[in-house]
Amino acid sequence: MKKIFSILIFALLSCSLFADEGMWLPLLLEKYNIADMQKKGFKLTADDIYSINHASMKDAIVIFGGGCTGEMISNEGLLITNHHCGYGTIQRHSSVEHDYLTDGFWAMSRKEELASPGLTVTFLVSMEDVTDKVLEGVTSDMTDGERATKILANIAKIKEESVKDTHYQARIESFYNGNQYFLFKNEIFEDVRLVGAPPSAIGKFGGDTDNWMWPRHTGDFSLFRVYCGKDGKPAKYSDDNIPYTPKKFFPISLKGVQEGDFTMVFGYPGTTQEYLPAVAVEQVMYDSDPTRIAIRDKKLEVIKAGMEKSKLTRIQYSNKAASIANGWKKWQGEIKGLKRLDAVNVKRNFEEGFQKWANDKPEYKDLLNDYAKVYAEMKPLNMAYIYISEAGLGSYAVSFANQMRMLESCKDASSENLQSLKEMALSKSKGNYKDYDEQVEIRLFAEMTRIFVENMPENYWPSAYSNIDKYAKSASDKYMAFAEYCFSKSVFANQTKFDNFVNGLSSKSAKVLASDPIYCIAKEVMDKYKNEIRMALIDCDARINKLDRIYMKAQMEYEPQKRFFPDANFTLRVTYGQVSPYKPADGIDYLPYTTLDGIIEKDNPDIYDYKVPARLKELYEKKDYGRYADKDGKLHVAFTATNHTTGGNSGSPVINGNGELIGVNFDRNWEGTMSDIMYDPEMCRNISLDIRYALFLIDKFAGATHLIDEMEIRK
Repeated sequence: MKKIFSILIFALLSCSLFADEGMWLPLLLEKYNIADMQKKGFKLTADDIYSINHASMKDAIVIFGGGCTGEMISNEGLLITNHHCGYGTIQRHSSVEHDYLTDGFWAMSRKEELASPGLTVTFLVSMEDVTDKVLEGVTSDMTDGERATKILANIAKIKEESVKDTHYQARIESFYNGNQYFLFKNEIFEDVRLVGAPPSAIGKFGGDTDNWMWPRHTGDFSLFRVYCGKDGKPAKYSDDNIPYTPKKFFPISLKGVQEGDFTMVFGYPGTTQEYLPAVAVEQVMYDSDPTRIAIRDKKLEVIKAGMEKSKLTRIQYSNKAASIANGWKKWQGEIKGLKRLDAVNVKRNFEEGFQKWANDKPEYKDLLNDYAKVYAEMKPLNMAYIYISEAGLGSYAVSFANQMRMLESCKDASSENLQSLKEMALSKSKGNYKDYDEQVEIRLFAEMTRIFVENMPENYWPSAYSNIDKYAKSASDKYMAFAEYCFSKSVFANQTKFDNFVNGLSSKSAKVLASDPIYCIAKEVMDKYKNEIRMALIDCDARINKLDRIYMKAQMEYEPQKRFFPDANFTLRVTYGQVSPYKPADGIDYLPYTTLDGIIEKDNPDIYDYKVPARLKELYEKKDYGRYADKDGKLHVAFTATNHTTGGNSGSPVINGNGELIGVNFDRNWEGTMSDIMYDPEMCRNISLDIRYALFLIDKFAGATHLIDEMEIRK
């Protein structure tokens, strides 16, 4: 019966590419997708989405920072993305005196907009298939090393020639696991200023509890402005810079959405693994995901306990906690979803048919056996890597000590180089210890040490771990006692100690580092990884990459009728679907939208994540929604649709059939997080902020009507 169920699921999923699965290259929409999109309600053309001959939607999309998407919403450089994408920037501007995380921030004039050093936005200028150029000179009799060397040389040449005599930057990415290559020309702007962000009680409403969940009531947006030189080109920050005029910005619709409406998400999805073999999915489900979850359980327990004790600690660790919790919760949903789909057996059933087809094909017949061998070899290495990265280097004190390894060079440094080391270290110190609490770090160090010792073979232990028992007053507190000892003897324990050490840096300081317990632990853990794990993992990865390339090609030959979309790799993609509810469990049927009513229902002054601001409650009581209410009289907050999204799509525009902005993508439902590996059209939903809720907050809540005035709003 289980096998029959798996076959039925496989049949359903095989058909899903003709539903709403897929992250499609905008350059190829005319060939593969536009007819289907128009059938589903899209009223424009492929040329309106992507063109190098005239302004198109791609000119309104940016990579925001290093891992999110954003979109232009005015001809004066105004940009909207998620609150959680701008969160780190908002935090860096926050202090106890100016707590923008708690209070929100709204620039009421251009002069009040906050410069954000290090923050960039990246526009795509063009993309081009360069497969033939990349593979030029590559032959079948080359070794893997020779092949890689030739490809890298070709890529370097193509990139250099493509942006010669321009201010653009070039990027080449592989698709279909190395079977195809595209060149991306980008324009990067470095002067990006914070314009507005709601308080976290709105922008992060529900906190980690509601993260990945539906129903959702989070006002997850923030506003920035892109500035440029007077010539319209990217420029370093300057008071003389002017707001950038984009080639394209999105008009905004006030019509809202109804079930069945066409939706398109246009952005930069990070990573998917649609074409993994069964053995890889099995390791994700039963080894790597559960291990990471267990370690992060303890991290969050320690950090949240510290955050509850003081306002300063809450500010310091808010971004860290959010980052840790994001993956922690996603992996739990991923495991549940993959088990519900019986994913391993679905893959095995596919592989059974594939193997029969491949048996008489010498180039493919051993693929699955080769996968089994290399994944078996990689499993213990991967687990060791997880324990080292998540636990061994899991406390911020140890992690920072590892970053400061270059300080050892002080023993042979000239006076000039010593000064450079000091300046570098003090700069890093400022950033690290700004968001650091010593008591939280001691507890975190203790718990991460315990996890490492209890799960890693002794040959991977730093030497100090062999003496942990001697610091214990009792067996139950030996890790805490060890942590307190290490911090009492380490220059990395707090900023005062570290800065004093750096200011006195000399050739003799290397001896201090050699006896510093936290530094020695960081060094030994990292050296164990470098000497005993890294190269073996790199070898396994290289073998898997080769198998992936061949297996991808083989699958395309095995199923020539199937539309294969390339796995996400943080390049610009289109995904389309429709507004849709879903049923997560028996007896539960979710609507495809939420309203302000739900926020008020969740209001709980005793729970930080559910404290509703008084001003928002006042507007609710008066039903003062202005022109942003839905035709049902309610203020809609968020909605779900069937668009296939992943990390990196955060902040992506959600566009209706007329090419108007109707929402900002910010999450997926927990039950559908397995979509990175296996998409289920019945369960996978992206979650988007209703753009009308964002406008309401800007206008009615914040009173920043000048921002509304520069947008093109359509009724």
